[in-house]
Amino acid sequence: MSKLIPVSLLALGLFTVTFAVNVQAPLYDAYAVESEVGATAVTVAFAAYVGGLMPTLLLLGGLSDRIGRRVPIALALILGAVATTLLVQVPSWTSLVVARSLLGIGTGLATTAGTAYMTEILGSDRAKNAALIVTSATSLGFGSGALATGISLGVQGPTLLPASYIALFVAAPLIAVITLGLPRMDKPRSASVLRLPVFPSGTWMFGAAMALAWSTTGMTIAVVPLELAASDLGGWTGLVIFLAIFVGFLCQPIARRMTNDRALALGFVLIPLGFLVLLAGVWLKILAFVLVGTCITSAASYGFTYLASLAEVSLRAPDDRARATAGLLTYAYFGFSLPVIASGALADMLGLRSAMVVFAAVQITVTAIIVLSWKRRTVPPASAFDAGKCRDGCRERKAIT
Repeated sequence: MSKLIPVSLLALGLFTVTFAVNVQAPLYDAYAVESEVGATAVTVAFAAYVGGLMPTLLLLGGLSDRIGRRVPIALALILGAVATTLLVQVPSWTSLVVARSLLGIGTGLATTAGTAYMTEILGSDRAKNAALIVTSATSLGFGSGALATGISLGVQGPTLLPASYIALFVAAPLIAVITLGLPRMDKPRSASVLRLPVFPSGTWMFGAAMALAWSTTGMTIAVVPLELAASDLGGWTGLVIFLAIFVGFLCQPIARRMTNDRALALGFVLIPLGFLVLLAGVWLKILAFVLVGTCITSAASYGFTYLASLAEVSLRAPDDRARATAGLLTYAYFGFSLPVIASGALADMLGLRSAMVVFAAVQITVTAIIVLSWKRRTVPPASAFDAGKCRDGCRERKAIT
């Protein structure tokens, strides 16, 4: 079988898994109204995704090493369909929490297995190409689900069963069956099912960057739509969430041509810059600023930072790619959840805009700390160099005098 066929089908499977993750995002406000809850409850439901994902990453990151790559991906597809069905049958905040937890489990299973599987199909010498395909497929999926629901609501009008949900119900089981029919590329390993993630040496800054970048994406997906709804701009939520991820996908080919360190450094610049522009748009109620700021943060989060980090850990852990991916995503999803919940609590106390201002201040501070720490570790100690320079300089001065 040509590599193009399994690569395309695997990418389609990963796209569909992540499509399900944000397909319900434009309806957060509707579920909140249905259950009469505030911003804190919405962000808790949003972060419940991480409540399902983190245990999967921490305890089952090596599951696919034991049972193969295909079964976890197929299971993730089924979980996405089940979670969405629950929201249709019982539309409420409680159902949203349960559904997001199931989606988190599915994402944890699919991303760790999918990254390893894609590298095995293409070959370890093309690990960066494999990372590019995985990040592209998942980035498109994360953004397309929200956009599809936004368009569905625009065409159908207010409904709790948008056409995007129906498309997922049809596609997910079919793609799960196709995934199980893909060729097995990995060698069976007598590994324990419960295996902790690994954190390759020298990759801490990539993990920290992922946490920082994805905390910004989390704010864009969970908190910004609430402010848009309050400003009578709720109809733009699907597009905002789509841009929050899709622009990063467009930047990935550029990031691929850069070294991982350079892509990471550019991400550190774009993350706070983008959120400040977005914040200005929210504060001044200028939609263009909101969209531009969202695009900038997307370029950082799902473009330069995501691809550089995934490629780096994959290269540094060639024998443990699934668990190394789990380790990287552990960083990422801590950032994706905790700051968002804290911002939701602040929003209920101080208001949405004030909470976003506090987040921006903390974000800039943390970015500066991480960058300074990284530079200190990557620049060689200057003491020996300076000592030699001084010694030579002193000799020259003595000779002159």
